[in-house]
Amino acid sequence: MRAAITFCLAILGIIALLYAIRPRLGSHTESRPAPLADINGGIKSALDAFKVDTGSYPKGSNGLVELVQQSAGATNWRGPYLDKLPIDPWGNPYIYEFPGKHNTNGYDLYSAGPDGKAGTEDDIVNWTK
Repeated sequence: MRAAITFCLAILGIIALLYAIRPRLGSHTESRPAPLADINGGIKSALDAFKVDTGSYPKGSNGLVELVQQSAGATNWRGPYLDKLPIDPWGNPYIYEFPGKHNTNGYDLYSAGPDGKAGTEDDIVNWTK
């Protein structure tokens, strides 16, 4: 009987511990999947389709606009590649640059993260930090 009570108390202790650390785990993991899915999924697919059609990724820092509307210099454009310009979960536009400073053979694409400031530790990027 004593062993059963000890076992139940141990289980309750584990449940209490999980409940206590849940907010910290949730806030860390919930902030990353959506931007990573956008960066490595939908936006990447749109950029790759644009490159297949036009022969190059959109140039410059305003290149994501070309995924929504054709620029004057874009030949063989078959878009729109996205319905609208994507924004990250914190309401900020994704940052794009081609050619990339970090991906010199491709493009840099990232979210400035929860603080909204590019170049800080919480940025979510398409390169290895």
